[in-house]
Amino acid sequence: MQKLTRIITLSVSIAVISGCSYVGVYKRDIPQGNLVTEEMVDQLQPGMTQEQVTYVMGRPLLEAPFDARQWDYIFRLDKAYSDVEKRRVTLTFDNQGRLVDIDQEGDLSEDIPLEGEDVRGPATDTADPSQTNSEQSQNPAPSSSPSSQP
Repeated sequence: MQKLTRIITLSVSIAVISGCSYVGVYKRDIPQGNLVTEEMVDQLQPGMTQEQVTYVMGRPLLEAPFDARQWDYIFRLDKAYSDVEKRRVTLTFDNQGRLVDIDQEGDLSEDIPLEGEDVRGPATDTADPSQTNSEQSQNPAPSSSPSSQP
C-alpha cells in the first residue's frame, strides 16, 4: 500500500511539473503575408502597369476573384508578447491595367525587425556560397573564358 501511494504521488507530481510550467510558454513572432514597406509604396505612381507594380511590390496576396482590377497586399505580424500589427495596401487598376488608386491601412513608416534577416539567401551561379556579400564584392568570381597560354 505504501509503495502504491509513492507511485501515485510520483506520477501525479511528474505530470504536474511537466504539464504546468511556471517559466511560461515560448512564443515567437509570426509574420504572414506580403511584407509591405513605405519605400515600396512610395515607388508606386498612378498610371503604372500591372507588370511594373509586380516588379516593385511582388505578386499580391489576394486578387479579387471576380474583379482582377483590385490587388490586396496584406501583412500581419503576430508579436509573441504584444499586439498584432496589420498593414494593408489595396491597389486598384483601370480596365487597361493601369494603376489608378492606392489605399493604405496601418503604419508603414515603422521598420519591422524580422527574425532571420541575417540569414543568407540561396546561392547564385556566380557566387561562392562560402563567401559573404562583402567578400564577393572584394573578390569577384573569375571569368570562365579560356585564357591563352604562351
